[in-house]
Amino acid sequence: MFKDLLTRLMGDAPGPDPFGAEDAELAIAALLVRVARADDHYDDAERARIDQVLACRRGLTPHEAAERRAEAEAMEAEASDTVRFTRQIKDRIALEDRQGVLAAMWEVAFADDTRGADEDSLIRLVSGLLGITDRDSALIRRQVMVQMGLPPA
Repeated sequence: MFKDLLTRLMGDAPGPDPFGAEDAELAIAALLVRVARADDHYDDAERARIDQVLACRRGLTPHEAAERRAEAEAMEAEASDTVRFTRQIKDRIALEDRQGVLAAMWEVAFADDTRGADEDSLIRLVSGLLGITDRDSALIRRQVMVQMGLPPA
């Protein structure tokens, strides 16, 4: 019993998988919600951008994307850390697609026309956890800014 407790505390035992083996997409949605909430101002523009990203990634209808976002909002609110989301993504999604996840996070961060330090910090953390270098993250950020018609930072 003591060994079980130590194993769980030290992180060697796998915890329950809240996503199911096949659904890294829900982890992506939860990360998008997390970055939108990072600045403590989660607005309609960010929700709309999340829905748009989810619809484009999986060919969802607007209603299905909103349902997926609502599910991700609940999951994100319950999760104490970001690692559980990034681990799910890193284990199941190729590097090129993970770069797309990072681009989507930047899109959501810029959706409210402000770029906050909390959002930057979270995206930098996620970038590292997904195996994306700071340099590549900066390039992705710049590409997103150009695509969104934002002035370079």
